[in-house]
Amino acid sequence: MSDKFRHVFGQAAKNDQCYDDIRVSRVTWDSTFCSVNPKFVAIIVEASGGGAFLVLPLHKTGRIDKSYPSVCGHTGPVLDIEWCPHNDQVIASGSEDCTVMVWQIPENGLVTPMAEPVVALEGHSKRVGIVAWHPTARNVLVSAGCDNMIIIWNVGTGEAMISLEDEHPDVIFSVSWNRNGSLLCTACKDKSIRVIDPRKDGEKIIAEKEKAHDGARPMRAIFLSDGNVLTTGFSRMSERQLALWNTHNMEEPMTVNEMDTSNGVLLPFYDPDTNVVYLCGKGDSSIRYFEITDEAPYVHFLNTFSSKEPQRGMGYMPKRGLDVNKCEIARFFKLHERKCEPIVMTVPRKSDLFQDDLYPDTAGPDPALEAEEWFEGKNGDPIKISLKNGYVPSKSREIKVNAENSAPSSKCATPAPSVVRDTFIIV
Repeated sequence: MSDKFRHVFGQAAKNDQCYDDIRVSRVTWDSTFCSVNPKFVAIIVEASGGGAFLVLPLHKTGRIDKSYPSVCGHTGPVLDIEWCPHNDQVIASGSEDCTVMVWQIPENGLVTPMAEPVVALEGHSKRVGIVAWHPTARNVLVSAGCDNMIIIWNVGTGEAMISLEDEHPDVIFSVSWNRNGSLLCTACKDKSIRVIDPRKDGEKIIAEKEKAHDGARPMRAIFLSDGNVLTTGFSRMSERQLALWNTHNMEEPMTVNEMDTSNGVLLPFYDPDTNVVYLCGKGDSSIRYFEITDEAPYVHFLNTFSSKEPQRGMGYMPKRGLDVNKCEIARFFKLHERKCEPIVMTVPRKSDLFQDDLYPDTAGPDPALEAEEWFEGKNGDPIKISLKNGYVPSKSREIKVNAENSAPSSKCATPAPSVVRDTFIIV
């Protein structure tokens, strides 16, 4: 393993760099409640009579006025949000109202409340707790609901293209794409983790491990860049665990690390460029981080960042949003009850030069495939960019949608005239 991450240094932002006076959602659902990209931070907030989230330009720190406009088109609490990796102004949300909505945020943020999504995706019969964009194909989105169902959407046409209805007998706790988006891995309340090939004819589950963790509390499963799966869960004695699995042979885990006995679900955040995993427990006041290597014991504890306040949720900045001049290797947006506090992880270096060992080329914003190509069976690896001169965002990109599927179904939105526009393409 490398020594360069042994000395990662975590530092919370000063008060004037935080986002204050935000009423973070109190919903009891184990999602991150926060999503960030190089332009915006989005936070699920308390809303009377519906569901809402704030979208703040990154520079809009300090006290956020109570009247600050929110995205408020859902009729039930919002449970999960995620920015599109291919367009920094597009965000998806899943809600208790059984819908998934996709929103286009104006270039400089919201000036008035936004109640009308670009497209409302309807197909779940119970609340939608998970949304995740495809890493390399444009306009492909997966959602998972408490109806034990996974739907893969072509957002451009508003259609549900693939429905996985029989693979999970119980509530799905997490869904993760692999690096090129050819496979999904899921963690389910029946204590199984499954690797699924969603486009395969016939039996779509290609690997499965029952009782990945013995405890009854929720698990999480994410793909690593080498195709292995990392899970967090609980032992029978309620100890928190971190385990690594080879998807070609899931009889036994490659390794299991016992952590502590706390009942907060561990949310894993993974950096494929450096193979570092950060674990943020809901209700914890710490972030632990580990390096994953391909030789036993595979998982190496690096350090813990601790603070006084427990976290309600956590946002994780994509690599292209980091400050390479400060040797920043990760930035978290920690949610308290009433504020959002950035936490910066840096590797101290004496030199002012670009540190290429810390910043190998990383996934850029351009998709490798169109939605149609992916649904036809093609795969594409992430298109990488160099961060040597810092990331320069491209100009704003409009999205358009086929309006037949985008009539808003929410109470606080005015129905759109049913004109047919172009199909929805992030240009």
